[in-house]
Amino acid sequence: MRLTLLSPRQMIHSLLLVGFLTSAALPAHAEKADSKKEMVIEADHLTSDGKTNVTTAFGDVHITKGSLVVRAERAIATKSPDEFQNVKLFSKAGGKVSFRQKRDGGSDLWVEGEAEHAEYDEKTELIKFISAAKVRYLEGTKVTDEQEGEYLSYDSKNDVFVGSNTSSGKAVSGSGRIRLTIQPKADK
Repeated sequence: MRLTLLSPRQMIHSLLLVGFLTSAALPAHAEKADSKKEMVIEADHLTSDGKTNVTTAFGDVHITKGSLVVRAERAIATKSPDEFQNVKLFSKAGGKVSFRQKRDGGSDLWVEGEAEHAEYDEKTELIKFISAAKVRYLEGTKVTDEQEGEYLSYDSKNDVFVGSNTSSGKAVSGSGRIRLTIQPKADK
């Protein structure tokens, strides 16, 4: 099923998914041109309930907006009484939620990532990648920086990145390690 959102309520719910995913670029900046592009959500099924303020898409969910491409099994957007959105993305069992988006600053700069589960809170501007999370920055196909861990989050209001060795976000001694790989910058 292909669904191009037209109603204002559906548009708001969908834009919040993009806000979540655009913020997923961590400190890198998503391509500004994407904000002016049409968003298309494809899924096997989509429900938007105006009384509960919950929109759910499930079954091979594909979201595209400009260069942004997101894949998940299920996406749930909930609007709070104070008009902020909370978006949760889920993978199939054994699969991953994934995203890829072009970054500003060069002709072939990208950010891509994956995790079993992802969450975005619009009010706090906090994004979380939960369980087997990985975020990569690329120049073409070359990985320039990479973060890996059970839990990766980025607070865009305060520009704070957190990595933890458990999916709860709490550090537990002996539960694994976080890995941040930063490649040396090329000589100019």
